[in-house]
Amino acid sequence: MDAQGLAARRAAADAIDAVLVNGRPLEEAMERLTHGFEERDRALTRMIASTVLRRLGTLRALVRGCLDKPLPAAAARVETLLLVGAAQIALMDVPDHAAVDISVTLAGEAPATAGFKGLVNAVLRRLVREGAKGFETLDASLDVPEWLHDGWRAAYGSELAREIARASRTEAPLDLTAKTDPAAWAEKLGGRLLPTGSIRLTEAGNVTALAGFADGAWWVQDAAAAIPARLIDAGPGMRIADLCAAPGGKTAQLAAAGAEVTAVDRSGSRLKRLKQNLARLGLEAHIVEADASRWRPGGSPATFDAVLLDAPCSATGTIRRHPDVAWTKRPADIASLGGLQARLLDRAAELVRPGGQLVYSTCSLEPEEGERQVERLLAARPDYRIETVAPGEDGIAAEWITPAGFVRTLPVHLPDADPRQSGLDGFFAARLRRS
Repeated sequence: MDAQGLAARRAAADAIDAVLVNGRPLEEAMERLTHGFEERDRALTRMIASTVLRRLGTLRALVRGCLDKPLPAAAARVETLLLVGAAQIALMDVPDHAAVDISVTLAGEAPATAGFKGLVNAVLRRLVREGAKGFETLDASLDVPEWLHDGWRAAYGSELAREIARASRTEAPLDLTAKTDPAAWAEKLGGRLLPTGSIRLTEAGNVTALAGFADGAWWVQDAAAAIPARLIDAGPGMRIADLCAAPGGKTAQLAAAGAEVTAVDRSGSRLKRLKQNLARLGLEAHIVEADASRWRPGGSPATFDAVLLDAPCSATGTIRRHPDVAWTKRPADIASLGGLQARLLDRAAELVRPGGQLVYSTCSLEPEEGERQVERLLAARPDYRIETVAPGEDGIAAEWITPAGFVRTLPVHLPDADPRQSGLDGFFAARLRRS
């Protein structure tokens, strides 16, 4: 195995530890650990780390089934190296000998793990010999933290919670939003047009090399993430505020419809990316760097025809895309984010003119961050009412609509025979009208 192949697997182990031990986002770890890597090795690092995080519970069960006794508490790095090897053997198209030999080599690199080289070798060779038997029959609920699965079970029922966990183990497909003529762009890019108007690609490859990217004809946006902006009947002359707007997918949707968009976000670096995205797309918006929970425009605050608030959240609906989310979030995060969401929603409600619309959304599967927030607002603001979403509106399926008339997409929705082409991010969206 070449030195860079060793480096890729070392970086994958380091990235996994950054997530599980230090609670750091995977993307942040990847950027730091793969700096200077060739694209092939960067892709291998990402694939190994993502695979381990997506299947962490079942991989741990597989590895522990090959141990005569549990690893010492201080041997967390040894477990990581075993997981890296097991993921390649059980789930990836990697030569078994490479998976075993590299993990053993990595174990020998540090004094804390060198004494476990023989154990790493024995466990992984046993997996090769026995073919990871029984692995795919392990319960999918193992692959999300118990507290998270318990919440899903309470919200959606045991069977659907298990299906969500199973769907979360598959990497999300790549969806695009076209500025105009999505059917034509779906055909040109070899993708398929979804009922909601998004384009789903069958083979992504290098996104920046695809037709239409340089010309600003489309942008990357999960099909579920594109729904909230579509709930606003945006058009020329409409004044719309997009709160917590970066990186700008929803701002682009509204601006492409001809609306006069004010995009507000507190992060200067994320707004820089939003500006770059709008420039590529040839779209314009008034950009404001401010804390959206405190921001108010000059003059009367209730000046916008519509306000879209895609609030910061736990992002548990994006685990297919960001598998580290399952393991970096804690129950306390839901509570602390809930306070922020409430403040943002209260401020958003103040910005809507009488007769205008308010759309609130989160990429979370947790009702505390979706339904409960809207219910709280409605109890406090009798001047707001739910404007229900009808089945078929903007291609939204009936099963995505809650009894209250909200939109609730799940990773199990939009199924396809090819698991790699199925599913949606878990999203919540509510459309309200001010009287």
